[in-house]
Amino acid sequence: MRICLVYDCLYPYTVGGAERWYRNLGQQLARQGHDVVYLTLRQWEPGYDPSYGGVRVIEVGPRMSLYDADGTRRIAPPLVFGAGVLWHLLRHGRSYDTVHTASFPYFSLLAIALLRPLQGFTTVVDWHELWTREYWEEYLGGTGGKVGWLVQRACVRARQHAFCFSRLHERRLHHERVNGPVTRLEGEYDESPNPPDPVPPASPVVVFAGRHIPEKRAAALVPAMKLLHERRPELRCEIYGDGPARGAVLREIAEHELGDVVSAPGFVPRERIDAALRGALCMALPSQREGYGLVVVEASARGTPTVVVSGPDNAATELVEEGENGYVATSAEPGPLADAIERVADGGQELRERTAAWYRRNARRLSLASSLERVAESYRSASARS
Repeated sequence: MRICLVYDCLYPYTVGGAERWYRNLGQQLARQGHDVVYLTLRQWEPGYDPSYGGVRVIEVGPRMSLYDADGTRRIAPPLVFGAGVLWHLLRHGRSYDTVHTASFPYFSLLAIALLRPLQGFTTVVDWHELWTREYWEEYLGGTGGKVGWLVQRACVRARQHAFCFSRLHERRLHHERVNGPVTRLEGEYDESPNPPDPVPPASPVVVFAGRHIPEKRAAALVPAMKLLHERRPELRCEIYGDGPARGAVLREIAEHELGDVVSAPGFVPRERIDAALRGALCMALPSQREGYGLVVVEASARGTPTVVVSGPDNAATELVEEGENGYVATSAEPGPLADAIERVADGGQELRERTAAWYRRNARRLSLASSLERVAESYRSASARS
C-alpha cells in the first residue's frame, strides 16, 4: 500500500512519545513492503535528507519554534503545517491509498478531511489525546480555549478511522461522537529487552526523562526531593530533558539549595537515559496530562518501577498497577509525591522483581508489533469499505 504519515515533528529532532510512535510506525510499515512517505516541518539544516529505514521524509514547511517562552504551543506552526499538507495533497493525494495523521495540530487534519472526498484516500487519525473544553480554557484562556475546543470538535466530526492509546481517550471519542470506528491500540514499545533475571539492585536515584513543558511538571520533583532528603538523605534525583520549562526546574533547584541532591543535565544521548533507567530507584513522572505514558513501559522493561500522579487527563495511570510496577501519587504536591517515591524505596528489591514480572506478563500486549497488526488490518478494512 501507499501510505502517507502526517505529523509536524520527527524523532530524534524532537523527542516525545508521538514522535517515536510515528518514526517506528513508518519504519515498520516500510519493512513490511509498504511505500511510506512522512510529511513534517523541517527540523534540520537546509539540504539535509532525513529519510530513514525506507521512509521518504518530505518537509512541507520551514523550521519553526513550536512553543512560546512560557511553554504554550504557538498558533503559527500548525497553520503553516496545515497549509503545507494541503498543498502537498492537492498535488499528490491521489498517489496515496491511506493518509495516517495525528489529530494534533488539527489544521493538517482539517486539510486532509477537505481533500479526502476529492482524492480518494482513506483517513486514519491517531488521537493521542482529546482535551475537554475545561482543559482547553485552562490552557489558552476563555476565548482561545473555546476556539481550540471548536477546532478540535470539527476534527472529531471529520470522516475517519480513529485510533487512540488509552481507555480515557477511547471514552472521550465515543462521548464526542467521532465520525468513524474507534480502535484502541495498547502497544507503542518497539524494543524487546527482557528484564534481567534477577533484576539488579537499584541505586538511590529518582529519574525523570521527558520534555520540559509545564504540563510535565518536572519542577514538582524538586520540593518533593527536599522532603525526601530529610527522611532519606541518601536519595538523589536526575531530571533529564530540555524545553521551555527547564528554567523553572533550575530555579527550584537553586531556591531549595539542592544542587548536591538534584541534577538537571539537560538533553543527553539516548544511551545515557537507558543506563539511568536501568539503575534508577524509580522513574518519576509527575505529569498533569499524558495521552499514553510510554516511559512507564520502558522503565518496567528494565525492572524499574514508576511513580505517576492521579488526574483527569493523565492516561499514564492506566499503565501502573499499584504495588506491581509502581505507585500513583494523589497529587503533584511535595507531600503526596514524596510519599509515593518513598513507597517505592520501601518496596526494595521485591518491588523491582514484581515490576519485571509485570512487564513479562504484558510485553506482547504493549508492543509496537501488536499495534501494527491492528493498524495494517484497519488499512485493509478501510480500503475495502472505500
